[in-house]
Amino acid sequence: MSTPTRFVATQSVLTLDTRHPDVIRAMNDVHDMHRLVMSGHRGWVPDGEADARAQMGVLSAWTVNLRTQTLTLITQARITPDWTPVARAAHLEPPHLISIDQTIKAGDTYTFRAFINPIRSAMPTAGPKKGQRGRRIASTSPHHAAEWFTQRLQPQGEPPIGPSSIKRIGADADPAHISTTMLPPLVSTAKKGLKVVRAEVRGQLTVTDPATFAHTLTEGIGKARSYGVGLVLVRK
Repeated sequence: MSTPTRFVATQSVLTLDTRHPDVIRAMNDVHDMHRLVMSGHRGWVPDGEADARAQMGVLSAWTVNLRTQTLTLITQARITPDWTPVARAAHLEPPHLISIDQTIKAGDTYTFRAFINPIRSAMPTAGPKKGQRGRRIASTSPHHAAEWFTQRLQPQGEPPIGPSSIKRIGADADPAHISTTMLPPLVSTAKKGLKVVRAEVRGQLTVTDPATFAHTLTEGIGKARSYGVGLVLVRK
């Protein structure tokens, strides 16, 4: 029988004005968005450390509503952020902080929302050579993004590492009831050619492996987690 596991984190919801210069820069350059996110988590890790985000467990995701000129930024971390470094004029509403401390048990069901970077490795048609890595290909359709996510589901009794060394998420779902939406890709004005494909996946999950599921919620899922993907939000 699986042992219940605690998930502890602080989540923030920032409602920002897309007309503010700082927000405009963040929307148009993934590195500026990263700096904006990390500005709320200063002082916990010495400046300049390469793995500062990972040490604090910082994950983030954002969406834009151009009709209302609103950017909604969601962050999660092991520590409590301070958002005063973000210009007051950039906020449409005060930051909303949520303290999470919940016990996760096998069989628990959650409504979820995940932000993913659905990439896969494609090996040369002639067959890979020893030590050769596959070329990374981004999945740019909702169908392929949904397929990427469902490959990481973990049915009851299955191990946390699946075929092709895919890390599973500790929960299962009915693929027929998962919806996927492609989001605008993340790019950089400074680093030409950088493009992070994003998709938002929604549905319902049933926990099969509490420890692995808590790890997924804490550490995120997939690649490019420094760039605003990988965050999995859940609600009972």
